[in-house]
Amino acid sequence: MAGSIDRVTRAAADAGLEIEIRRMGASTRTAEQAAAQCGCTVAQIVKSLVFQGETSGKLFLFLVSGSNQLDPDKAAALTGEPLKRADPRQIRDQTGFAIGGVAPIGHLIAIPAFADETLLGFDRVWAAAGAHDAVFAAEPHAMIRAAQAVVATLAVSSERA
Repeated sequence: MAGSIDRVTRAAADAGLEIEIRRMGASTRTAEQAAAQCGCTVAQIVKSLVFQGETSGKLFLFLVSGSNQLDPDKAAALTGEPLKRADPRQIRDQTGFAIGGVAPIGHLIAIPAFADETLLGFDRVWAAAGAHDAVFAAEPHAMIRAAQAVVATLAVSSERA
């Protein structure tokens, strides 16, 4: 786990993103758990969701507000192919992170990333930092820039929710 957290720290420094990683002492695997530990709203939690292209087999990262659901049709349109949930073992092997600790930065591979525009409505968001109990706070524009993510409309619209 320390290696994963160290990778996040290095990736942030390399991207010019100043962060302080906090070990919370309790799980931050779900958006609700993370919000309770961080003392923020669920909407300020960044969910790092990893999907796999059904055609290419390639992994894609989607950064979504903890209060939103990813719209699979919008995500597929951005990647140019249908998507499926990636296998947790594949996520760990290719990104270096286990589910519940997937950070937006510091992956073992270059992974195309997309960030939901609703994250930009906050002064600060909280994201996983490589372990089930590790998080960091960042200004959303800076975090998205560090993740080299494309900003898009990713959330399920209210009429579909």
